[in-house]
Amino acid sequence: MERVSFQTVRETNLRSVLGAVRELAPCSRAAVAANTGLNKTTVSSLVADLMERGLVRETGETSQRRVGRPGVLLALDDRSVAAVGLEVNVDYLSVVAVDLLNHELVERHVPLDARAEGAAECARRISEALREVAEDPALRGRRLVGVSVAVPGLIDVPSGVVTRAPNLGWRDVPLGDLVRGSLEGVPVSVDNDADLGAMAEFRFGPCAGIPDLVYLTGEVGIGAGVLTGGELVRGSGGWAGEVGHLELEPGGPECSCGRRGCLEALAGVGAILREALPGSSGEVADLVASTVERAEAGDPTVLGALERAGDWLGRGVAVLVNVVNPGAVVLGGYFVPLAPWLLPRCREAALARSFAPDAGGCRVEPSDLGMSAAARGGAAVMIHSLETGDLPLPR
Repeated sequence: MERVSFQTVRETNLRSVLGAVRELAPCSRAAVAANTGLNKTTVSSLVADLMERGLVRETGETSQRRVGRPGVLLALDDRSVAAVGLEVNVDYLSVVAVDLLNHELVERHVPLDARAEGAAECARRISEALREVAEDPALRGRRLVGVSVAVPGLIDVPSGVVTRAPNLGWRDVPLGDLVRGSLEGVPVSVDNDADLGAMAEFRFGPCAGIPDLVYLTGEVGIGAGVLTGGELVRGSGGWAGEVGHLELEPGGPECSCGRRGCLEALAGVGAILREALPGSSGEVADLVASTVERAEAGDPTVLGALERAGDWLGRGVAVLVNVVNPGAVVLGGYFVPLAPWLLPRCREAALARSFAPDAGGCRVEPSDLGMSAAARGGAAVMIHSLETGDLPLPR
């Protein structure tokens, strides 16, 4: 039988205490001991270690006890570390840095033609963005505990390889290694943008706390991050959530994946813009703004395109309702400014085509996290990984 080392046990206990302080703060050492089942002497030693690492601090307050001296209260130290999440998408790069309490320290959103730039240049731009964020006054004096990079495509998470990202034109890109090479010992994770967006919605969005939730990306394409019981559904190979490539109309418009009639080709933002603004070109954000302006003015071409897209989107939602029965489906990205015109037909179609009555109780709501949902979710996952053991505790 393999012997567990003292250091392994101590690291496990440190994470347990860190999680208890997050859950109970402000709290006494005695409360942490009761929560973790560790004795008070051990907890005091572990708390001292976590304080030295800059993860826990004393608040200056004391608990009110009837007998004995009052206990000094503890909280997470939000002054010492930071985690960064980035998202690379077809037309932008988003960066979010958070502290140990998931409070936002920095947010940046910059245009980036990722498809034209190519994977190597995008990795360089990511590294450049990380250096700029690290030099921001809000991160001065903080240790960077982890970096997460979100990409719209199939990701082999353990290796950090982008297996396939059709909208970026990437195949088998070792993005984790490319980014990691520019950092000195900072852990780097690469994950799917929809999965990380779903984690952000579960923690911070308008449907926060709903454990069975789906996040639909509203970028040029459509991806889904699916949560059941508050946990991501990744599937046996890690490829779950590619609802944008459900074939809904055989022989329909061509999709970026090379097939026809996919949900993405019918209701993705790229498809909406092609139908609403035929012959137009330019930045996606500008075209979306123009679409909103024309919809508000009652342009029949634009309104027709949005209604049809909303109907197809609702059919896609109905498939999700029938398969995973989420409590909420959240529309993100560029779907948000288009939501006033998409949602009526989307909700109608979801109700009509779901097997369960009332669409299984599923709400369909727009996100309020803006274009940084995946980056925000990635940063939060890095912070959470300190407690789960997926990231090393800083020393």
